Amino acid sequence: MAIITLTTDLGDKDIYQAALKGSILKLMPTVTIIDITHSVAVFNVQQAAFILKNSFHYFPDDTVHLIGIDTVFSEHTRYLAVRYQNQYFVGADNGIFSLMFNKDAQEMVEINIMQDLKFLHFPLADIFVKAACHLAEGGALTDIGIPVTEFEKKMNLQPVVEKNVIKGSVIYIDSFQNVITNVTKEFFNKVQNGRRFILYFKRNETITTLSWHYNEVPEGEKLCMFGISDHLEIAINKGNASGLLGLNLGDSVIIDFQ
Repeated sequence: MAIITLTTDLGDKDIYQAALKGSILKLMPTVTIIDITHSVAVFNVQQAAFILKNSFHYFPDDTVHLIGIDTVFSEHTRYLAVRYQNQYFVGADNGIFSLMFNKDAQEMVEINIMQDLKFLHFPLADIFVKAACHLAEGGALTDIGIPVTEFEKKMNLQPVVEKNVIKGSVIYIDSFQNVITNVTKEFFNKVQNGRRFILYFKRNETITTLSWHYNEVPEGEKLCMFGISDHLEIAINKGNASGLLGLNLGDSVIIDFQ
């Protein structure tokens, strides 16, 4: 079964999402289209990378992931098709691949499909769709592009360690207003080494215990845990952590190991 997923900043109120899906179905009527999200903040490559990086591995091998973030035509922008961990990714070379991938790509091409001038302002419905459908049908990467070995590099803000302290930051706030940091479970465990900790954040709030699930504390109480992304998150059981705790993107968190 051929699958194409969509991760875009197109939203739900305009015609763009319908135009994208209709263009796919014209070329490949039997394909399964899965919406990962169309609610990425406009042009926010880091947010899209976080969402897709933490979701693509749930899909079967040979799934094609079409990435519609910052794809407006420019003579300086390359479009890439990439095979990574037995899945395909089609997107603009704007740094998103370096933010998503922890290892080298298996194969990568710069797409050389001719741009239809009537879609010059919306290449998602033209070049991207043609590339994605070709790959979903089992076509080779080299049929749609020229092999390349490098893509644009961007760096996520990384947590740092100073003596017994991790200094991290908020990188994502989900639909439930849970606050997700850039501190991964692997990084936390390596520094913790079995020690107790105090998590400090805005308004002199602290948490001293890791929870396994949200209902481990009473409703309205704050907690921290490693969620589905394996990143440390700060939440309130059945509450709005971002709003109630005053935590926003880029805010600092401190983990002091005792």
